[in-house]
Amino acid sequence: MNLSSKLLIVAVMSLGACAEMPMQSTADASGSVSNVPDSVREIAAPFQDLSTVVFLEEDNCYWYEHRGPVETTLLPLRTVRGNTICAETAPPPAA
Repeated sequence: MNLSSKLLIVAVMSLGACAEMPMQSTADASGSVSNVPDSVREIAAPFQDLSTVVFLEEDNCYWYEHRGPVETTLLPLRTVRGNTICAETAPPPAA
């Protein structure tokens, strides 16, 4: 293989790395922003995107999609003080 062939392969591989990958959302339709209670909207810090809020039953907390310069990821919805916003869990039944 000569030098020009190697450079061509490197160039093609480099350009392929720039392709945008489709985001796979872990949110389901039941966790859309229409299901966010007004009380949650009131205590959420202002820098968060409330249009992408989802509720994950795994941890009973609200999450939002943060769109950064490199990737989009789910982050916990937080109050102004930095606390996560979660739903209360039912107390265990009395024995």
